[in-house]
Amino acid sequence: MARQSSISGYAGDVEPKAAWALLAEDNSAQLVDVRTVSIPDLSDLGRDLWRVEWQSYPGMRLNPNFVAEIESARERFDGDCSTPLLFLCRTGGRSQAAAMAMTQAGFSRAYNIAQGFEGDLDEARHRGSRTGWKASGLPWRQN
Repeated sequence: MARQSSISGYAGDVEPKAAWALLAEDNSAQLVDVRTVSIPDLSDLGRDLWRVEWQSYPGMRLNPNFVAEIESARERFDGDCSTPLLFLCRTGGRSQAAAMAMTQAGFSRAYNIAQGFEGDLDEARHRGSRTGWKASGLPWRQN
């Protein structure tokens, strides 16, 4: 399922539809959105989305409590360090860093969702129509 990253330090990248499939098949798997805007809609799966900022706007400073907030959320849902965590951001950079941080914290299945929510720029330099969660036709809603 996961495409091993060329950068070691986390479980790998998963395509958005593969992330959705893992969430649908494995009730212990959790989607963690590290952004603050439009969000994936997991209501079709009867699941909740974990929202934990990796960086805070406008200064884009790292959230010093990120690992602790994820660990706290995991404990509320009876997970352990092998719980699959699927990280999502706009284009995949922050979510990759979050997956690496959680791997360093002892989580063995921390994944980055490739291309993020909005994906690559199109010819008109707009996001959301070429790659990513949104372009894959997966459920989402405005925040």
